[in-house]
Amino acid sequence: MDINVLDIKGQETGRKVTLNENIFGIEPNDHVLYLAVKQYLSDQRQGTAKSKERSEHAGSTRKLGRQKGGGGARRGDINSPVLVGGGRVFGPKPRDYSFKLNKKVKVLARKSALAYKAQDNAIVVVEDFNLDAPKTKDFVNIAKNLKVDSKKVLLVLPEVEKNVYLSARNLQKAEVMTASQVNSYKVLNADVVVITENSLKVIDEILTK
Repeated sequence: MDINVLDIKGQETGRKVTLNENIFGIEPNDHVLYLAVKQYLSDQRQGTAKSKERSEHAGSTRKLGRQKGGGGARRGDINSPVLVGGGRVFGPKPRDYSFKLNKKVKVLARKSALAYKAQDNAIVVVEDFNLDAPKTKDFVNIAKNLKVDSKKVLLVLPEVEKNVYLSARNLQKAEVMTASQVNSYKVLNADVVVITENSLKVIDEILTK
């Protein structure tokens, strides 16, 4: 698949790049994508939720009534889960939600996510650029020139460009990542993926080792 390379003014540069068929042209694997997105979201969880069981509540351990002959159910202490203010049964405990995925699975997931974007014509290739100073207005103008200002945008750079990152940081619908950081969730979550020329080379190197 050939795509025209645009400049930051949204004009065609006269150059074209060919998207690697082994990445952007594969048949996407939905199950692998599900696993990769699930892992990413699981890694974001703090896992600090905690509720108190009956043994952890502050309250008397005196038995509230005699065992037999009271005419009702057997009573334990006031921390019983069946009483208001008592402990909770099988409540959440601090835990680690992360889990392992094989490297090949992660690579296939990233390829599948990029392939979906290629199928939807949601990939824009722009020539490499940097900003002289961190200005949100400059980034917004670039997005308008590329006609992606109304969409959720993922901009992929070959390496860290501090001014570009700071310019986009305050925008709700824009995110900037380096090619080595790109993951399946971020690609799928974006409406359009804007990739610089050199970023394509980095992506090819990483995903076709």
